[in-house]
Amino acid sequence: MGNATIALITYIFLIILWATKIKRNMAEGMLLGFILVALFGGSEFFNYLRIGFFSALSNEVLFASLAFVLMSYLIKESELLKGILVIFQSLLGRLRGGPAFVNIGLSAILGMLSGSNSANTATSGTFTAQWMIETGWKKETTATLLAGNGGLGAGFPPSASMFIMLGFSEISGLISEGQLYIGLFIAGIYQVIYRIFLVLYLMRKEKISLEHFENRVSLREAWTGHWTSLLVFLGAIFPILITIGPIRQFFNDRGMKEALSNVSLLTWIPILMISIILVLGRKELKKNIPNKAYLVKTLFPQYKNIGGILLFAFAASELFAQLNLAEELVAVFNQLNFAKPIMVLLVGLLVVLVAGPLSSTATLTSIGLIAFSALISVGVPPLQAVVAILVFASTEGASPPASGSIFIAAGLTESQPEDTFYPLIKFFVIPITFVGWLIAMGFLPLFV
Repeated sequence: MGNATIALITYIFLIILWATKIKRNMAEGMLLGFILVALFGGSEFFNYLRIGFFSALSNEVLFASLAFVLMSYLIKESELLKGILVIFQSLLGRLRGGPAFVNIGLSAILGMLSGSNSANTATSGTFTAQWMIETGWKKETTATLLAGNGGLGAGFPPSASMFIMLGFSEISGLISEGQLYIGLFIAGIYQVIYRIFLVLYLMRKEKISLEHFENRVSLREAWTGHWTSLLVFLGAIFPILITIGPIRQFFNDRGMKEALSNVSLLTWIPILMISIILVLGRKELKKNIPNKAYLVKTLFPQYKNIGGILLFAFAASELFAQLNLAEELVAVFNQLNFAKPIMVLLVGLLVVLVAGPLSSTATLTSIGLIAFSALISVGVPPLQAVVAILVFASTEGASPPASGSIFIAAGLTESQPEDTFYPLIKFFVIPITFVGWLIAMGFLPLFV
C-alpha cells in the first residue's frame, strides 16, 4: 500500500471521526485533514501546504459555491424567491412532494445543457431548496437530494467527462460520439427513474403531505402578481444558450469561438443572477437589509462554516493529486485478476474512490483509459464500458467530503454539510455505482 493510499485512508478516517464522534466544527476537521495529508509529503510539508492552499483559492468551484450562498441570501431577502414559489405551488400544489420532482426535472434538463454537477446543484437548488423545506422536507434531506440530483450534470450528455473519454484514440476508434451521446442519455434516464423512486420512498419516510398547499392561489393570480420573479431564470438561461447549440455556432461563425470557450457557467450564472436580483428586488432589499451591520450579522453565519470547509477540502484534494493517488490505485488494481462481475465492480469502486477527493474530469483523465482497458479485457462491449465508467464518475457530485455540490446544497438549505455525508453515500453513491455495474454487465440495455 503506497503513501498516497495510506494518506487517503487516514484522511477519510479523520473526517468520519470528526463528524460522528467529536462533532466539532467541520471546518476545523477539514483544516486538520489538510494538514494531515500535507504531512505525507515528508520534507515537502510546507511546500505542500502552500500548493494546496493557493490551489484551493484559485478553484472555480470555491468562488461559485460562495457566490451561490450570497445569491441564495439575496433572493430570499428580496422576496423574489417567494414569488417564484407561489407560481410553482400554483402549478404543482396538488402533487405530493412536488418540489422534489421539480428538482429532478430541472437537474436533468440542466444536465443536458451545462454538464456541471456543481452548477446543476446550484441552479436547480436555488429554485427548489426553500420550496422543499416549506413543504415539509427536512433541511438535511433537502440538501442530500439537491447534491445527489446535481450528479445528473455529469450523468447526461454532453459533459467534459464524455469528451475526455472520446479523446482517447483507443476509445474513439471503437465508438462514435453519436453512439456515446445516445448511450449516456439512456443511462441518464435510468438515473432519473431511480431518483423518482427514491423521492417516493423519502416522501413516505418523512411523511410529506398535501396540507402545506391548502392556501395555494390560482395560476392566473400567481402569474399576475409574481411573473417578474421568473426573470431571475435569465441569469442561468443566457450563459447556457451562448455556450451550446445554434446560438454558440452563430457566434463561432463570426470569430468568437475563443472568447466563448472562456465563458464559465460556474462563474457567470451566479454573477448574472445576483445582478438581476439586485435590480428586480432593490426596493425590498433596501427595506429588508437596513444597514451593513444587519447584512454582516445575517450573512456571515452562512459563510462561517461553508467557506472553511470548501477551502480546506479543495486544498486536500490538490495534495492527493500531488501524492499521485490515482497512479497508486491503478498499480494496485493492475495486480488483480477476477471474473467479469467482480472486475466490473472493482473498476467501479476504483473510479468512485478516486472521484471522491478528485473531480470526475481529473479522475477520467488519470484512470479513464485504464478502467476502459480493464472492462474490455473481461468482455464488456466498448460502448457499455465507457458509459458505465461515466456513470461511476458521475457520483463525484455526491461523494463526501470534497464535492462542491455538497457545500452548495448545504448553503442553499442552511444545513450542516456533514449531515449529508452518510445519506449521500447510502442513497446516491452506492445505488448509482450499482446502476453503472448493471449497464456494464448488460442488464440495463443502451439500445444503441
